[in-house]
Amino acid sequence: MKIYTKTGDKGTTSLVYGTRVAKNDALVEAYGTCDEANSAIGFAISHLASEFFDEKEELGKVFHEIQTTLFHVGAELATPKGKEVKWQLAEADITKLEQWIDRFDDEVPALTNFILPGGHPAGAGLHVARTVVRRAERRAISIGEGVSPNVIAYLNRLSDFLFVAARLINMRLGSQEKTLHEQ
Repeated sequence: MKIYTKTGDKGTTSLVYGTRVAKNDALVEAYGTCDEANSAIGFAISHLASEFFDEKEELGKVFHEIQTTLFHVGAELATPKGKEVKWQLAEADITKLEQWIDRFDDEVPALTNFILPGGHPAGAGLHVARTVVRRAERRAISIGEGVSPNVIAYLNRLSDFLFVAARLINMRLGSQEKTLHEQ
């Protein structure tokens, strides 16, 4: 099977079930931004390949689950209104993110100032992924009616998770956070 189909050469693409829409359709923007966020997460965690810290293996499993779920979020957004969603996000997926956020947030120093994104390349990359997830959330909201509230909640919580995960990785790998007014 060839990777190129030439079916998008005129500016359209297929949603789930084959419905063709413009490549700049709100649905495509939303699920495309989820794909971009997923790639940013993958790029960020690739910087951990040669690093060693206690939670590395567990964090790898967490990120694998998150990337898989984010792929399914994109598929849900790529499903046209009125069609059955083959995999729906559940409240349990959101709860799981909240549990990870609470656990990791308990391990990092309390915030007393705004921090600037940065640190270890993995931590800095997760900050980038966080901002892409925020954009995915805005794109999903822009679709309006028909988007599952669980999708919006998951994306909102995922950006919080990525913030805390970036802080945790920076702390574990000895990268000092810089505050807004620090020189």
